[in-house]
Formats: sequence, structure tokens, C-alpha cells
Amino acid sequence: MRFDLEHDWQGNMSTPRARVGERTKSHLLIILCAVWICIGLIGHVPWKPFESNTVSTILTMFETSNFVTPTSASSNTMLNPPLYYIVAAGLSTLLSPILPLHDAARISSGIWMLITLLMIGMSGRELWGKGVGRQTSFVFIACIGLILNAHTLMPAVSSLTSLAMAFYALGLHKRRPYRASGLLATSLVVGTLSTGLIPLLTIVSCTLMLPILFKNWRQQSFTAVVALAFLTAFPVIFGWVILAFNTEPDLLLGWWQTSINQFQVQHHIAILNTLAWYAWPALPLAMWGAWRYRAQLLRLHRFQLMITFFFMILLFAGFGSERNEITALGLLIPLTSMAGGSIETLKRGLAAAINWFGLILFGMMSGGIWLGWFAMMTDHPAKLKERLTYLSGLTKLPFSMTMLIIAIGISLIWLSTILRSQNSSRASATNWAVGMTCVWTLLMTLWLPLIDSARSYQAVMTSLRAAIPAQYACINSQRLGTAQRDLLHYHAQLKTYPFETEQQFNCDLLLVQDDKNRDKITPDDYWTLIWSGKGNSNRSESFRLFKRND
Repeated sequence: MRFDLEHDWQGNMSTPRARVGERTKSHLLIILCAVWICIGLIGHVPWKPFESNTVSTILTMFETSNFVTPTSASSNTMLNPPLYYIVAAGLSTLLSPILPLHDAARISSGIWMLITLLMIGMSGRELWGKGVGRQTSFVFIACIGLILNAHTLMPAVSSLTSLAMAFYALGLHKRRPYRASGLLATSLVVGTLSTGLIPLLTIVSCTLMLPILFKNWRQQSFTAVVALAFLTAFPVIFGWVILAFNTEPDLLLGWWQTSINQFQVQHHIAILNTLAWYAWPALPLAMWGAWRYRAQLLRLHRFQLMITFFFMILLFAGFGSERNEITALGLLIPLTSMAGGSIETLKRGLAAAINWFGLILFGMMSGGIWLGWFAMMTDHPAKLKERLTYLSGLTKLPFSMTMLIIAIGISLIWLSTILRSQNSSRASATNWAVGMTCVWTLLMTLWLPLIDSARSYQAVMTSLRAAIPAQYACINSQRLGTAQRDLLHYHAQLKTYPFETEQQFNCDLLLVQDDKNRDKITPDDYWTLIWSGKGNSNRSESFRLFKRND
């Protein structure tokens, strides 16, 4: 009889409750990730500097039919291999009847981030056990530095996917060696054909350093997984190299030289400084986990992978690029993996502190966004509207009932999550993820016209296009930035030939960019001013178009 009672309690009371809880949390994660990924992908023009280069590159691919060695209007060299651009161009072609090129292409970033989130969650579950994958995903989407970059049209997004895929493959190799080998090979191809040498060297060096540093990775099964992955991936990579060399050898060699030269510049310390704000809340949670499991860091399989992956990414990402917020993206993968498995061990006081910091931070940001929207719609507070108008150049904010309903809905969801959450370690990660999603959604619904007006070049470039004479040979440019050249190409379908480079042409039109902190250029009497303009809120730069006198 005793056995029956215990069996009945386990079967009818404990298990169903657990299943209901797991199902509810899984549904919350799916809904949250869907909102997090989709909001902000469409509805705004390309923003510089990264999206300007990408949209110009995609447009150039259509104009030249060169899908092997892509270039943009601002550069005669290939900055990145073609994979991300090809996927974005394919989506822009598929969705061209519905969306403009930049919006359709930006959806590719959403697809890559969907794969990344899947890899992050599966990595957490593989390394820590059932249930931790969900927490790892919550921590990942809550990271402050990820949200804007994840919705940007740039190859670094697919490069991040390759690193997440490699991380999961290395954690999976013992249990599913063939699947791990396929994922590792795919990560090598995706990373190399997205941004080049950095992800390739990061993944290869990690697979080599693990058995060198740690004895429990020196197994025949791991060697077989890595060997099979390399034998599968490198023929594809070399196939692109051979194809590029046969079609555009100068572009390939120029890209290779640029890739080698980037190792002469180091930004490792700057990247670590960026993590201080960039990786919240993953960074403090990961630091707690490193302290909590300090006796096992060099002995257990999962910690060895996290440590090696972190330092390999830091080593190679610190070379070349000065955009630390972009190169630091890969560091979020091992940090969130450590953080996801360490949440359960948080002390009550530390968990409450992280939770309350997130509530205060996102509460103030959400309240500020709502207040700014109210000021733009009602003219009160007047000072706040005056400031927003000054920053954005927009005097009246258009009203959208759809956007207002979405903003109200996400705000209510955040408030409901806060009120219903328990004072637990896991609740802190969930509240951060919901809070970050809420703030991002409010920005992309209530403030998107303001942000777009402040960062858009569409109006000034369209005005410039209308001022171009019907008959002209070519356009020289002076002090015109690379992002501005790319946006001129995209919005106005115009290309310029800079005076500052060796490719100087004796054109009959001259476009000059004036900067606030530089002396104004005054062309000689051979030129006549026919147009001038600037962005809606841009007070630091303006443009002038001159025509050569006959």
C-alpha cells in the first residue's frame, strides 16, 4: 500500500506539474524569441556605416552579376566573401514585390539570428542538462550589446552564427559525433564565406588547442570528428577561392592582403573594456560561475570548452577592426553558456540585485520612451519635444494605431512578467530578457520615425539626384565619406570618383562634403554651385554640388 501511495504521488502530482511548467516556459521562450527577432527588421532605411556598405554591395551584385567577389560603390576591393550578400540578395529578389531591397535583405539577419539562438539554446542543454538551454537563451537575448547588431544588415551576423554552430558542435561531439562533424564543417564554411579569416582561424585554433591543453580531449573520436569536418569544409572553401581567382584575381588578392594586414593592429584591451557594459547580464553571471566552479574549471569538459573558446575568440577578434562592439559579438557565446548554467547557484542577494538592477534600468528606459512619444504627440513636456525635434529633425511624429497597440501589448507583458515573477535566480534572467525585448520593441514602434529621420540619408540623396543635369559625363567627389558614397549609390543610383584617390577623373560635376570640424572647400572659378543640402538633423556635415563651366 505504501508503494502505491508513493507511486501515485510521483505519477499524479509531481510529474504533471513539472510538465505544465516546462511547457509554459518553453512557450514564453518561443514567443519572446519571435518578438525579439522580428521587431526592427523592416520599416526603416539603411543606416550607416554597416548597412550602407551592405546595401551598396547587394545593388552592385545585381548591376554587375558578380556574385563571387562582391564590392560596393565606395571601394574597389572586396571587404567580405559573398555568402551573406548572396542570401540577402536572394531574399530581396524573392520579396521584391512586397518589400524594398533593404528591408527584404535585412530579413536575412533575422534568419541567421534564429539559427544562432537555436545553437545557443542547444549548447546550454548539451553542456549543462535539460532546462538550462532555455535559461542560456534568455541570457543571450538579454545582452545589451547584441540587440542592435543582431538586427543590422551586415555579414558579422552570419559570422556569429558560424561561431555558435562551432561551439555547439564541439560540445556535442561525444554524444553525436556525425552530427557534430557536419555542424563543425558547416560552421567553417559559413564563417569563412561570411567574413573571412577571423572565424576560420578562431574555429580551427579552438579545435587544435583543446586536445593540446586538456588530456580528456585527446581521444580518437574527437580526432575523427575534426578530421571529417575539415575534409568536408575545406574543399568548399578552396572551391570558392579557385572560382574567385579565375573570375577576379585582383579582387581576391586584394582581399587576401587586407586580411593579412589586419593582424598588425591590436584592440584586445579595448574589446575587454567594451564587455564591461556590452555583455550585461551575461558577464556578471559568468564571473560568478567561474568563481563558483573555480575548482573544476580546468577539469570538466564543458568549462574547458568555454575557456578555450573565449580566449581564441578574444585572440583573433582583437586584430584589425576598430569596431569593438562588432568584434565582441562572438565573446557572448561562451559567456552566456557559463552564465546559463550558473544561474541556479546564485545566492539570493546577488540574484535579487541583478534582478532589481534590470527592473530599474528597463523601467526607466521604457518610461522615457513613452514620455518622449507622449511629448511628440501632445507637445507636453515642451522642453522634451524641443530636444527630440532638435535631435531628429522631425517636427511632427506620425501616428500609427498598429504600432501603438504593439507597444501597449509588450509593455503589459513586461509588467505582467514582473508582477508574477518569483524572487528566484531564474526569474532574474527571464526579467532581463523580457525587459530588453520590451525596450527594443518600444524603440522600433514609438520612436522609429525619430530614429529614422536622424539617421536617414534618403531625402538628401533623392534631392541631389533630382538636381543632376540630364546630360553629364561623370561625378568627382571630394571628402565624401565611404558610407555616404554607398548611400548615394543606393538611394540615387549615382557613383562618384574621389579626388583623394589615384582614380581622378576630369568630370563635369563635383560633389563636396563639408564637415563642421574641417575648413570649407572653395572650388575655383571653373565651378558653379547648382545644389546644396544636408540631412534632416545632421549639423556636422552637408553637401554641395558644382557644375564645371563650359
